[in-house]
Amino acid sequence: MSNPSAHWPFFDLVIQTPRLTLRYPDDHRAAALMDLAASAGVHDPGYMPFSVPWTRFEPPYLQRQGMQHYWRMRAELQPESWDIPFAVYDGDELVGIQALGAKAFAVTGTVGTGSWLAKPVQGKGIGKEMRAAVLHLAFEGLGAERAVTSAFADNTRSIGVTTSLGYQDNGWEVDDREGTAVRHLRYVLERAAWVMRRRDDITFAGLDPCMPVLGIASPRAD
Repeated sequence: MSNPSAHWPFFDLVIQTPRLTLRYPDDHRAAALMDLAASAGVHDPGYMPFSVPWTRFEPPYLQRQGMQHYWRMRAELQPESWDIPFAVYDGDELVGIQALGAKAFAVTGTVGTGSWLAKPVQGKGIGKEMRAAVLHLAFEGLGAERAVTSAFADNTRSIGVTTSLGYQDNGWEVDDREGTAVRHLRYVLERAAWVMRRRDDITFAGLDPCMPVLGIASPRAD
């Protein structure tokens, strides 16, 4: 039987921190992620942290549209536009997802991030640790020049993670959140600011075979 990783090397892409393991989701991990979102929840029913309110879907459609989302990210990945999700494990426990993406990376050197965590594990420092993990992959592995992210103005936990990692304010815009106008804050982390906080206890494996698929010949030098 053929090894899927031979044709899609992202299946072997792993990031490791002292606490967390981040793995690119195959179909089994993707299904487990959507079951986690359905069973544990991601946020209180009265609050929506996402621009696309996917958590409002009811099972089994919640899980089905989630699987389609992960398949779509694989199918549409190309050097000009890519998204790389990671299933996040705290020990052996699946706790959420952390994604890294970019458009025209070869030109802009800019990546973006997005994530969610299961409600029972929120507020325990996992969000900061998993963001630090993909930032290390972006800056150290891919040679990114900057990382951007955004959050609704009332998403204090996400903003707390962002500012604690050294991001700076980068403006705001008004977004439509389920029919209500809400301020959406933008943040940027430049490479020089990341270098000042660079950690030596985060590692990654399996990146080299992925680089040609992303259109990256080699990381940029410091």
